[in-house]
Amino acid sequence: MTAYPVDPKLDLVLERIIDVPVELVWKAWTEPQHLVHWFTPAPWKTVECEIDLRPGGIFRTVMRSPEGQDMNNVGCCLEVVHHRKLVFTDALLPGFRPRDDGFFTGIVMMEPVTGGTKYTACAIHKDEAGKKTHEEMGFHSGWGTALDQLVAYAKAKM
Repeated sequence: MTAYPVDPKLDLVLERIIDVPVELVWKAWTEPQHLVHWFTPAPWKTVECEIDLRPGGIFRTVMRSPEGQDMNNVGCCLEVVHHRKLVFTDALLPGFRPRDDGFFTGIVMMEPVTGGTKYTACAIHKDEAGKKTHEEMGFHSGWGTALDQLVAYAKAKM
């Protein structure tokens, strides 16, 4: 399933075959001008994004609620494998500086398959409470909706 062993007590996984080429999925995930169009499940919006695509580089988004409240999410990239894998976390700030309030590490993997991409997203948590919180926040529906938005955006705009 993933290049990392999945721990069902700590990890949440979304896996799907999508009819978008790997190259476009990669661009959607790694280029801020694309990511802002699909990353946050509607009616929320991503209004800012900054990515320094290298280990230790910034991975930052600002999400806006339907009521207009902004949530700044700052983390860093951990692993970058062109067209295959992006690993980022909010447990560390850019430059691998630790932070106390980190929530999860995201692993997004893309594998070319006939007609598109095998897409695997895994959110790994430090404890069962964090996983439960993320699950109750709507991980599967939220990340699934965001993926649907990525697919629609890639087909229409990229």
